[in-house]
Amino acid sequence: MLEYISIGQIVNTHGIRGEVKVYPLTDDIKRFDKVDRVYVEENDELMPLDVTNVKYMKNMVIIKFKTINDINSAEKLRNKYIKVHRKDAVKLPKDAYLICDLIGLTVMTKSGEILGKVKDVFQTGSNDVFVVKSEEREILIPGLKSIFKKVDLEAQEIIVELPEGLI
Repeated sequence: MLEYISIGQIVNTHGIRGEVKVYPLTDDIKRFDKVDRVYVEENDELMPLDVTNVKYMKNMVIIKFKTINDINSAEKLRNKYIKVHRKDAVKLPKDAYLICDLIGLTVMTKSGEILGKVKDVFQTGSNDVFVVKSEEREILIPGLKSIFKKVDLEAQEIIVELPEGLI
């Protein structure tokens, strides 16, 4: 499992005092209220940044960092991903998983037929859609409790029961 988890991507600067505009990669945008320290990748190393202020504008998050005080410094952060340490991530309810933990898991039917590995997860309005890729094909599986019977992160597998005609 990844030690650091991406929670947003800096897409632009905001104003001239070093604030940045962040596209959130989380289903609950208000989680940014609880973040005190984040990390940004810089030359293959993680640079810690202390958060001093968080605001919301439409579907974006405006963040002010303690050591970034002008637009030129903020501009250097553009397109970088904001990460938090796994121990600082929001605790998820039972049967909820971080997408980064699901990528690469083997998906198989209850009868043991291997369908492929999770390549991506799309978050739609109603339910997530899992992109499962095998050597022969790519299938889309709705992330419904009626389909997903078991997720085992330790065994690196997901057991599904597909409805008739899905593939």
